[in-house]
Amino acid sequence: MLAVVCLPTRDKKNLLTRYQGYIFDLDGTVYRGEHLIEGAVDVFKELRRLGKKVVCVSNKTTGTVAEYHQFLAGKGIQIEKKHIMNATMVTRNFLKRNYAGKTFYAIGEKAFITEIKSAGLVYSENPQKVDILLITLDRFCTFQKLEIASRCLENGAKFFAANIDTTCPVENGEIWDAGSTIAALEKRSRRKLELHFGKPSAFMVAAFLEYMQLPPEKLVIIGDRVETDILMGNQAGIDTIHVLSGVRAPQEEEPVAIATYTIESIKELI
Repeated sequence: MLAVVCLPTRDKKNLLTRYQGYIFDLDGTVYRGEHLIEGAVDVFKELRRLGKKVVCVSNKTTGTVAEYHQFLAGKGIQIEKKHIMNATMVTRNFLKRNYAGKTFYAIGEKAFITEIKSAGLVYSENPQKVDILLITLDRFCTFQKLEIASRCLENGAKFFAANIDTTCPVENGEIWDAGSTIAALEKRSRRKLELHFGKPSAFMVAAFLEYMQLPPEKLVIIGDRVETDILMGNQAGIDTIHVLSGVRAPQEEEPVAIATYTIESIKELI
């Protein structure tokens, strides 16, 4: 298990003016379930006033970027659609460049499958025809879906994932996410996941760095997950702000991800 440690000597004052670019996780950081984290609207409004670059980066694949933009705008968050990216977008772009025309099966929801099909791939539930197995959050996952996925792996399909989160934060706790499905399939098939495209992958880092056009030392990542948000920052040389409003970090004596700052929620940024 992963643990997070805050560096106690770092001054937490003026965090909204210290950097030029701000990379926000969404679930558990900006909102939880259907409700914004207190202070979220004010944080984004202040960053806009200060002329900071902002991007929201999510591993959640159950909706489109347009839908996430509509949700945030409806809650009063002032952000343009082009400033939002998710694991679906990064996965789709990779597959379009490298596997257009190939056949895939996905444990994922309709929005995810539709976007992958838009990249020029063909969806199939026949394990003998599947070139690529894709795993992501599926709130309607069944035993039948797991068996189809297992048979795809037995027949030599590539083993990819849009994200590797073990759980997804919801209003009343957490639910099963892609990482748990991946673990089950790895044990069942004796195959290991080959690639994933969400946080903390290099694919996601490259995507937001291309958008930001700023060096890592001018950026900060704000998120609730140790194994994605904080670890991604550590690997990319980007400062991090760990918020305690989402997934709770397990405790371990030896930390493998170190946050530059830890705060209760983004409300403390104001």
